[in-house]
Amino acid sequence: MSADTGSLQTAAIRELCKPLRLPTVAIQAMRLAEQAGKEKQSHLGFLEALLSAEVEEREQNAVARRIQEAHFPKVKTLEEFDFQIAHHLPATLIRQLSEGGYIVRSEPILLLGDTGTGKSHLATALGVAACRQRKRVRFTTAAEMVNELVEARQNNELSRVTARWTRYDVLVIDEMGYVALAEAGAEMLFQVIAGRAEKAAVIVTTNLPFSEWTTVFPNARLCKAMLDRLTDRAHIIETGDESYRFRRTLEKKRAKGAI
Repeated sequence: MSADTGSLQTAAIRELCKPLRLPTVAIQAMRLAEQAGKEKQSHLGFLEALLSAEVEEREQNAVARRIQEAHFPKVKTLEEFDFQIAHHLPATLIRQLSEGGYIVRSEPILLLGDTGTGKSHLATALGVAACRQRKRVRFTTAAEMVNELVEARQNNELSRVTARWTRYDVLVIDEMGYVALAEAGAEMLFQVIAGRAEKAAVIVTTNLPFSEWTTVFPNARLCKAMLDRLTDRAHIIETGDESYRFRRTLEKKRAKGAI
């Protein structure tokens, strides 16, 4: 096949791929055809390789889209978390959770510990793992969610916004307990939590032991109801009080011979 013929055929394939919405086939067809010729693949072998490239690209794009829609402040993965530094954490359990069984069973995950102990990293990493499984994930802080709910109520959109928060497969609520909530805001947050109970998974990070949640939720009865919903069938992981970030920094300095 001459170069001119190949160019014409490539151009024709690209045009045909447009209405079929097969961009990767259009881009990869010539390269994979040349590879198939060198490896003496059958026509079916070439077609399989071409379609596999399209499917793989679509999967990668779908995952990237899910991660973008999740609004993670920074993408962090479980592979990046050093369990040797945080050796007290149940690494086996956390890796099992990343496989997504808790999503199917609509089980909450609670990460309790002091600032810097890896709660947000682990919560984000579990969220990213869910995105890789094509689940709809949304990351927010408790304060951000409450602010959005308050604004929605002022605009007479509370029902619509609350329903949206309950539709995600996984809702990650970071920093529960960092800011005290007014009773109205706490009630709206409870409505979201209650609306997801036994229907969809939620991941919560907090720096407060359960006994101190009344400092965040001024209504004791509401606080009890919130804890009841969140702890039912929950995976409760205590990250401790020693800063993971600080220990990780020390390890990096040791590796560089700085200390």
